[in-house]
Amino acid sequence: MIPLRDNVPRLTTPYVVWAVIILNVLIFLFQTSLSPWDRNALVHLFGVVPLRYFNPEWARVHGLSQSLWPALTYMFLHGGWWHLIINMWMLWIFADNVEDATGHVGFAIFYVLCGLAALAAHLVLNMGSAVPVIGASGAIAGVMGAYFVLYPRGTVHTLIPIFFIPWFVDIPAPFFLGFWFLTQIISGVASQGGEGVAWWAHVGGFLAGVVLIRFFRSPRSCPSCYNRGTRQYEWRRPGP
Repeated sequence: MIPLRDNVPRLTTPYVVWAVIILNVLIFLFQTSLSPWDRNALVHLFGVVPLRYFNPEWARVHGLSQSLWPALTYMFLHGGWWHLIINMWMLWIFADNVEDATGHVGFAIFYVLCGLAALAAHLVLNMGSAVPVIGASGAIAGVMGAYFVLYPRGTVHTLIPIFFIPWFVDIPAPFFLGFWFLTQIISGVASQGGEGVAWWAHVGGFLAGVVLIRFFRSPRSCPSCYNRGTRQYEWRRPGP
């Protein structure tokens, strides 16, 4: 399933979402300008290598300090164009409405906390891994969890390729996001500790978003309220 757009209009300009996307793209362009050796060094220095923190002797031998900065910087590194494009596309579709509900500063804090929660979930289950974890997907999973809570009557216009035939369908947002979440759990279990995609980071980020949005949502926020008559979210300014 490929999400194309949602039906929830936004009220405010998503400045933080734009900034995150631009920063991710610029950093990735910098990554691509490096030699393969330098790219690998960058990922190990600014991505999160679990063994770096759970085995100090290993970290010392490999010249890695106990710096905590990678817990933040890992969210802005990507392993390839496809990795970057998928993450930024999902962020673009779901994050603007979440930023509406939290405000700009609130969204920035919320996004980082979801990324940290996603990292924590990954570390707990991969303490002995020497493979660096990178990417914005854990934080974006938190955004998707927040959207799941905020817009239960939203729909996602989705492309479902059936062989070579494109099928476009509107899927209820809770179903789309719930199905995505379930696939992350199934993939995490099926991977049996394999060091590929950080499935459990996605799970941890999503759950963090579900929980944290209740604290970050403005009590006055109603940027796109649901009209029961039309069964649509409608652009509406919050009341005084």
